[in-house]
Amino acid sequence: MQRRDFLKLTQAGVILSAVPSLHALEYFEKEAQEYALMLIDQESCADALVDPDALKPRMGDIIAKTSTLTLIKSLYARISRVQKTIGYGHFNTLGFDEMLYIGRNYPKVGNFTQEEIDYCEELFYEKATTYGFYGTKVITDITHAIHKNDIKKISCTGHYLFKGEAIVKYEKIVQEMGNKVVLTSGVRNVVKQMYLFLNKTLQTGGNLSIASRSLAPAGYSYHGVSDFDIGKVGFGARNVTSEFARTFEYQKLTELGYI
Repeated sequence: MQRRDFLKLTQAGVILSAVPSLHALEYFEKEAQEYALMLIDQESCADALVDPDALKPRMGDIIAKTSTLTLIKSLYARISRVQKTIGYGHFNTLGFDEMLYIGRNYPKVGNFTQEEIDYCEELFYEKATTYGFYGTKVITDITHAIHKNDIKKISCTGHYLFKGEAIVKYEKIVQEMGNKVVLTSGVRNVVKQMYLFLNKTLQTGGNLSIASRSLAPAGYSYHGVSDFDIGKVGFGARNVTSEFARTFEYQKLTELGYI
């Protein structure tokens, strides 16, 4: 490999320069994607820019009991092991049944307990209005599967987009914005959204209401059916904070009618 052939890793994505060997290109692209995703996993921050007041406790908030919080920690840790086992990219599209299969067949993950499975189902099927989320439920079956023929992996991001309108819109944005923006989150199936919601719940000490004010519960995120997030290259987790709203990229996306 010549000196000019290099990988440039950023906190928001990966830019791959020319690598002479196709084998080397595939290998380093995979390694770079995994590394970049481990650096940020930006989606764990939020689905969108959140008003700081939404993250403060309120009267009437639903808070998990101590025993439930212990269960959430166990469940989150097991799903984390699934993610590490299959890779960050594949994890985005993983179905619930696939997750259980991995638990049964990979000792380092461990079989999901009946209590953990029951809580997943409770969390998914209970009306989110119970803890204050009033969005539309776009996926109604916890075993919802995303077919590989319906999605496309976006090079150097580790993320997928749905074919059709989402791909067309993404390509149009890239054409208009150039290399100033990067795909920070694409397809997220039930498992990934539940993983993010559990993480947010743990961050709030078990406050499901606060979690739902900053992140859509599993089944309610439009990332499961069409949506995707765009951020500024090199901006990392700040892409999901108010700082992004002060960038040139945000202003340009607004002028072009995407925000």
